Amino acid sequence: MSSPIRVDSTLGAALIGFGVSCAIIGALCVQAFSYFRRYPSDLPPYKLLVAAIWVLEMIDQAFIGHCVYYYTISNYMSPQVMLFGDVIWTLILQLVLGALVGTIVKTCFAMRVWRFSGHNLPITCLILFLTYGQLGLAIAYAVRAFQLNKLAYISNLKTLASLSLGAGALTDIIIALSLSLFLRRLRTGYKSSDSVVNRLTVYAINTGVLTSTISITTLVLYDLYPTNFLFMAFYFVLSKLYAVSFMCTLNTRHIVRGRGTDREIGTASPTAHLFDNAFYMVHPHTQTQKTQLTIGIHQEVSVMSDADEPLSTQDQESPIPMPSHPSQGHITAN
Repeated sequence: MSSPIRVDSTLGAALIGFGVSCAIIGALCVQAFSYFRRYPSDLPPYKLLVAAIWVLEMIDQAFIGHCVYYYTISNYMSPQVMLFGDVIWTLILQLVLGALVGTIVKTCFAMRVWRFSGHNLPITCLILFLTYGQLGLAIAYAVRAFQLNKLAYISNLKTLASLSLGAGALTDIIIALSLSLFLRRLRTGYKSSDSVVNRLTVYAINTGVLTSTISITTLVLYDLYPTNFLFMAFYFVLSKLYAVSFMCTLNTRHIVRGRGTDREIGTASPTAHLFDNAFYMVHPHTQTQKTQLTIGIHQEVSVMSDADEPLSTQDQESPIPMPSHPSQGHITAN
């Protein structure tokens, strides 16, 4: 008798999702290493935040690997475990870890909206409400999944899952639209400043579109095929996309406006420093500072006439550069 379980849409989908998530976790490791190497002068809270996200994602990936190994290797000859077996605990906790990473990243994005919007309380509160509401729904989903304890019964939690994924997608869209709107208000008419605004706007939109698309795809697949693992393939990579987008934001804070890293000294407009402080959440103390030195020159010129009568003229003190090759007279610098 043939098994009613389609392996390609269950174990196959989970295996593909695991492979893609491995590739993304590799990119995350590169981004984390690049951050600590290129920005050693960042404040400790930012370094701890990056380290926390990296650790959570590594644990999340380990849980995904254990889940896939359990269903594909440990129960290789027992496909009925997906119908009548218990839910593996790592699968449930992975959902919570993914929601937790998304909450951390979206909270940081909400702070950018808060700064760029001129402390717009309603928009910021809406983003935070949806963000932590999604986390609460994910925790409630995990609790109910442990209570049901059967993989076949997970489809009964469709309402909680749909609300959680829908809240996440809506949050991503609101963040992208808000950043785009408030960034456009920072246009100054100067080409250099407006180019920075354009690049930040494109980056914000691309990030929001990518994560919201994955969230909506996961939601649709879960609602249409709750007994398959197709939705898992997308959810496995969702939290890692949040983490990578956050790390890319930190690592491109100076490159996006034409500078290098903290180890390089360059000149930047005040508008560019505003972008750094607001969009990238970087403390002003972590940025290079330039001190302008003005030297006042007191110049005296004495001219002897034919009648040996001295005529003296004395210029006023002025912040002009000292001549490189004075021909006559005596020049003193105050």
